[in-house]
Amino acid sequence: MIHAADVTDSVDSLWGAVFGGSTGFIMLAVYVLVVVALWKVFTKAGYPGILAIIPIVNTIFLVKIAGYSGWMALLYLIPIVNIVFAIIVAVKLGARFGKGGAFSFFLLWLLPFIGYFIIGFGDAKYSRA
Repeated sequence: MIHAADVTDSVDSLWGAVFGGSTGFIMLAVYVLVVVALWKVFTKAGYPGILAIIPIVNTIFLVKIAGYSGWMALLYLIPIVNIVFAIIVAVKLGARFGKGGAFSFFLLWLLPFIGYFIIGFGDAKYSRA
């Protein structure tokens, strides 16, 4: 039989493992890297780079840069649909910066922190059409 105290202790140890020690520093470092890369992507697309710092706002503007309405970012809240929509946004975002489908799928959807650096700091040009 599972007691409530056992579940609480398990949850506390999970939070301690995720947000304590070196894991917290790694998560913070990855977040900072993504913000730096998105800052460059946003400025290339004509938006203020500071929007990359705010977590939900950066997703809304990433959807806008991909060519959709900012309201379509609400699709990220629907399970299964969010995966499909994230792939579509990655492919459209890559196309806006002149990148192909394979680049978009692998480096903007699977490994976005690498893909954002490539389009942000590389020679990719943003086009609205």
